[in-house]
Amino acid sequence: MTEIRLYNSRTRRKETFEPLDPANVRMYVCGPTVYDRAHLGNARPVVTFDVLFRLLRHVYGEGAVTYVRNFTDVDDKINAAAQARRAAGDPRSLEGLIRERTDETIGWYHDDMDALGALRPTREPRATEWIGAMIAMIEGLIAKGHAYAAEGHVLFRVRSYAAYGALSGRSVDDMIAGARVEVAPFKEDPMDFVLWKPSDDELPGWDSPWGRGRPGWHIECSAMAHELLGASFDIHGGGIDLQFPHHENEIAQSCCAHPEGGFARVWMHNEMLQVEGRKMSKSLGNFFTVRDLLDQGWPGEVIRFVMLQTHYRKPMDWTEAKAREAERTLMRWTRAMTSDGLLNKRLNKGHVIQEVIDAISDDLNLPLAITRLHAAFDSAKRDDDALADFRATTDFLGLTDRNILSAARKFADIGDLALDHAKSLLVAAREQAMKSKDFSEVDRIKSVLIDAGVEVRMTRLGVELQSKRDFDPSKLDGLT
Repeated sequence: MTEIRLYNSRTRRKETFEPLDPANVRMYVCGPTVYDRAHLGNARPVVTFDVLFRLLRHVYGEGAVTYVRNFTDVDDKINAAAQARRAAGDPRSLEGLIRERTDETIGWYHDDMDALGALRPTREPRATEWIGAMIAMIEGLIAKGHAYAAEGHVLFRVRSYAAYGALSGRSVDDMIAGARVEVAPFKEDPMDFVLWKPSDDELPGWDSPWGRGRPGWHIECSAMAHELLGASFDIHGGGIDLQFPHHENEIAQSCCAHPEGGFARVWMHNEMLQVEGRKMSKSLGNFFTVRDLLDQGWPGEVIRFVMLQTHYRKPMDWTEAKAREAERTLMRWTRAMTSDGLLNKRLNKGHVIQEVIDAISDDLNLPLAITRLHAAFDSAKRDDDALADFRATTDFLGLTDRNILSAARKFADIGDLALDHAKSLLVAAREQAMKSKDFSEVDRIKSVLIDAGVEVRMTRLGVELQSKRDFDPSKLDGLT
């Protein structure tokens, strides 16, 4: 069996992955708060952990992996969006407006992440469906002395958990000095965080032993992870921005509520995303949602491919130059995989290239995997069986398995238009050369076509162009 090695943020070293139960490998990844469109940075953990999900299914079996990613559908930003609709004149109840907004946003999220080739997780729980489990966990924490009720709130006693700070590598006192903590008179300690907070009649709320209220953010993931994956599970993932305080707080409350378990054994965090070398922000005018890029005409495969080329533990820079190069590469690959009817003949054949699996198994080393994929393509151009393996590998990476036929048509249309234009130029140049006896322009156009992977045939009957498997329409851009 392929050995998987993963960098564990908690131990700060790369470790051989050994699941608690190889027949039920379990992973939890923090999902979105569903109040608006997912921005490009939100897509990075989706793509990162989608690749890990695919790898685990490849190694342990498709039915042996449980992947949970939640939807946070109770949040102040969601409330604000619903209140804005009501203020604009919508007569419906706040609860109805919130449900409509979250349903709509979840639909957007699915559409956008599907476009990036991400598989749907095994379970996608909504926080509002697990309020009872959250209340039960909070009651248990109070009973064990790890939490206390105060003025309609329930707070977690951070200093009751001696290992607090192990994930982020900071002491509690250091955190107080440098962290953003909510100061409140009912707190025993500035670092104590909210498990439950009161709701007035203008906000969503649920009945609880501490009055009508709603859960804090951190308890949501702990409760859902426990209910769906157990007191101990294999992997917990998310963006590095969640390491503190969200993941630190998850560990504390989960280990105190269920000391018989260890919560997540491996913690994985992806780094942040930039745009053209700068932090993405609305004030800089470089803030993009995934839908923005899709609507601009960037295929989901291209967005995904750009993301795969940077290691998940390094900051990623989205640039238009990278996107254009990714599109050219995918164009070449797709044309090769769909030439001569290969798509139809070998759709369900081929094996994922082991050298690519080996690279991904080494802490998701996707840059190395992509390098090996390029080498495999170069050696597979004249070998249908090797090309079928190449196709199986791009399927595995989520680059071609969503809608290869439509992508192939798109790329083929681009290539056909470029060829038609080149042919018209060559025909005109040939006619002129027959009169002037100067064939330099004909030779120039032929040279460009051959370099682009086009076979040129000229007879007394006319001009015929035939693209080869390595045809790259972008190399015809120099023709005028």
